[in-house]
Amino acid sequence: MVALTFHGAGDPTLCRRVLAEAAAAHAHLTVLAVGTWLRQNPTLAAAIVDGGHDLGNHTWSHLPMRHLGPLQAYQEVRRGADLLVRLTGTRGQWFRPSGTPRSTATIREAARNSGYPRCLAYDVDPLDYTDPGAEAVTARVLEAVRPGSIVSLHLGHPGTVAALPHVLDRLARRGLRAVTVSTLLGSAP
Repeated sequence: MVALTFHGAGDPTLCRRVLAEAAAAHAHLTVLAVGTWLRQNPTLAAAIVDGGHDLGNHTWSHLPMRHLGPLQAYQEVRRGADLLVRLTGTRGQWFRPSGTPRSTATIREAARNSGYPRCLAYDVDPLDYTDPGAEAVTARVLEAVRPGSIVSLHLGHPGTVAALPHVLDRLARRGLRAVTVSTLLGSAP
């Protein structure tokens, strides 16, 4: 198993295309939504959850969290969590800090105080947010992924969306299944 995680922001049409590609491949994803994006596109919360995917928190406004003080870090996490509760009835199980691949003590404290006992990191980053194109995204994911990997991807980039069917197909050919982070880490509800 591998977990394909998506930073939730960008054109909602691209998000719906990602969800359609996942459904076609019987894959399950984890979307970590930026609160301001989800506030502007509230119907996506149900589309994600109803598709059998994890929906988590990627801060309220995607500020670079490693540079925030304790209060601002807490507000970024808490506002995202509160919106998830309003839209889905739960804050989601997963929080990923924005602007850094790893959490700091300040970020972990803000997450804990908002109901997230841990912060979600990743081991595969194809740098898809730099828009290298579908072929590069596909190659970078497949070169680095292994069983148990957590892959960082971004919804708002057309190259990522175009790469997804190829990534899913090649993962399946390797005997790897795309699952939610909850399934991967054995904490599915």
